[in-house]
Amino acid sequence: MQKIRAAITAVGGYVPDYVLTNAELETIVDTTDEWIQTRTGILERRILKGEGKGSSDIAVEAVKELFQKRGIGPDDVDLIICATTTPDMQFPATANVIADKLGVKNAFGFDISAACSGFLYALTTGSQFIETGKYKKVVVIGVDKMSSILNYEDRTTCIIFGDGGGAVLLEPNDEGNGIIDSELHSDGAGREFLHQKAGGSVKPATMETVMNKEHYVYQEGKTVFKFAVKNMADVAEKVMTRNNLTADDVSWLVPHQANKRIIDATRERMGLPEEKVMLNIQRYGNTTNGTLPLCLWEWEKQLHKGDNIILAAFGGGFTWGATYIKWAYDSK
Repeated sequence: MQKIRAAITAVGGYVPDYVLTNAELETIVDTTDEWIQTRTGILERRILKGEGKGSSDIAVEAVKELFQKRGIGPDDVDLIICATTTPDMQFPATANVIADKLGVKNAFGFDISAACSGFLYALTTGSQFIETGKYKKVVVIGVDKMSSILNYEDRTTCIIFGDGGGAVLLEPNDEGNGIIDSELHSDGAGREFLHQKAGGSVKPATMETVMNKEHYVYQEGKTVFKFAVKNMADVAEKVMTRNNLTADDVSWLVPHQANKRIIDATRERMGLPEEKVMLNIQRYGNTTNGTLPLCLWEWEKQLHKGDNIILAAFGGGFTWGATYIKWAYDSK
């Protein structure tokens, strides 16, 4: 009997309408379009505008599209897992807020926080509920409103990030397709190089922390870049080797959209040509948990049943990982 695997059966995505270009950033912070493009590959990013709008609002639109594509409704969902670094609130979980806004009443939900690797962590976690036979339909979301924690006076961070997110539906598959293998890692020693200093239990919000701008993203770029290049490439290659995959066997690399140079290093380590790499960083920037599902969303129509796909990510903390998926359907 063929093992039951968790297969992606539908993908939804959403990015806000407002486009923040490099040209506009030049009027806000000391930077230039050339400087940004040379170091990151980013041309523009999307920003969620509007009072009272949060990550859940982005996620809801992505899941609505997923429902429409798969022909299911809120009552069909068993579980919602939301990977986010920018939850609507400290509690309740953003997954619960999303469920309420969608009218999902028969499921439970929770958030996963693993910075930019969160979607991979959530995808692997969700797959366990399918493989054990516990549930039939699991919605996995990767979403962030990074503009909510950016200091637009800090050119080392505000040029990189954007808002957006996507969602996938996991269902049982007995044809050998679905999530085949994952390799996930974390190293908390990396937290000093990429973090949000205040707002947690160690340093709760005070007038002083707000005035000192300690509720924004802090990144030591050179150190993060060095670790990301090595670890993202290493883990992707390890998953390929363990599953006896050559560059010819891999149909697509879905890399976390953090930096074009990091993506290129991972691609080269895997021996892949540029045409096998999903790349949208130039239009959306780094949407943190949203980058991987947004890539799958944009490239869905180019994916074919049986395609070998490698997803790879690296995030603050540090966290990193890679997942091997055999695609389960041909898009209509």
